[in-house]
Parts: sequence; C-alpha cells; structure tokens
Amino acid sequence: MRPCSLGGRLPLLDPAKLSETQRKVYDRTVATMVPWADAAHFQSRTAHGRLIGPFNPVLFAPEMSSCFADLQAAEARYTPLSERVRQVVILAVGAVWKADYELYAHSAVALEAGLSEAAIRSLADGGSSEDLSDEERVAQRFVRQLTAEHHVDEPLYRAAEAAFGREGLVAMTFLAGCYQVVCSLLNAFEIPAPAHEASSLVE
Repeated sequence: MRPCSLGGRLPLLDPAKLSETQRKVYDRTVATMVPWADAAHFQSRTAHGRLIGPFNPVLFAPEMSSCFADLQAAEARYTPLSERVRQVVILAVGAVWKADYELYAHSAVALEAGLSEAAIRSLADGGSSEDLSDEERVAQRFVRQLTAEHHVDEPLYRAAEAAFGREGLVAMTFLAGCYQVVCSLLNAFEIPAPAHEASSLVE
C-alpha cells in the first residue's frame, strides 16, 4: 500500500508544507494523539510524518478541527464512563458506520482497556458478547440503536438510565456523536485502515 492511498480520496498533507493554522493542529496531534496511538499499537502517521486516518482530513479545516479537538479532550477528561464502556460505545458506532480505520484503531485501544479479543470482534461486527458486563451490553445496545435507528425505545432507555444514570447517558451520547463525526470523515473520504505492513511505509 502506497502512503498516498492511506489518505483515501484526500492527499496526505506534507508537514513541511502546512499553513500556520494547519501546523498548529498538526503539532497538537503529534503531541497528543500520536503518543496515544503508539501506546495502543495502532498507526497514526507514515514513516515520514504524514498523518493518516481521521488525523489527515482535519488538517483541511484546521479552525473547526481545533474546536472539535477541544470537545474530544473535554469528553475524555470529564466523562463519568469507564474506559471499557467508552470503547464499547466507540466500537458500536464504528460497527454501524463500517468505518475501517475507526474499527482498526479502537480495536487496539479496547484491547489496552481490557476488553477481550472475542468481545472486540463481536462489537466490531455489530454484536455483543458474553465477555462484556451487563452494563457494557446495555451501552452497546443503546448506542447501536441510537446510531442505526436514530432513536432509543423506552425499555432500552430505562435499562440504560438504570445502568448509567442521566449524567452517564448524556456523556455517552456526546461520545457517540463525536465518533459519528470521526466516522463521517473516514467514510466520506474512503480512508482505509493500514495494512499490517503499513508501519514500515516509506515515501
């Protein structure tokens, strides 16, 4: 896979040719998201520093992307949800959207959060798993129904409210919305997950 193909319909922007505003977004991503990706063992840039996944398209709208990054940072900082539940939510959204890179990246993050490989595979396929807790299964059903059907039926809402409380459900809905934006970027521009050998890409 050539590095340019990792951008899907968009070229991978050269860090040396970014505008001042783009450079601020790039530097923030390298300082925050790239170490996070490295720690979870998924690829977020090429060997020569070009960002891939959703990190490349945001450079085309740096002002909006900077505000969106603030929202994502606030969600992660202030959420009452456990990291396991957060990853269940994110994978549930990615499964509805069939967003390859999102599922690739957050399968790795979910593994680091303690979810089993079997549970991750099931979530990525749009299902649940006996390896999940009762609350995690409710979260998956809540977010999948909201994302796929654009509403949540009353019995499921009440079960989710009992599991997470109103604060938790609002936080969960914010998180699901953030990743619908991410999946929109990935799917609109047909951005793929890197191949297994992608970590050795050169330009």
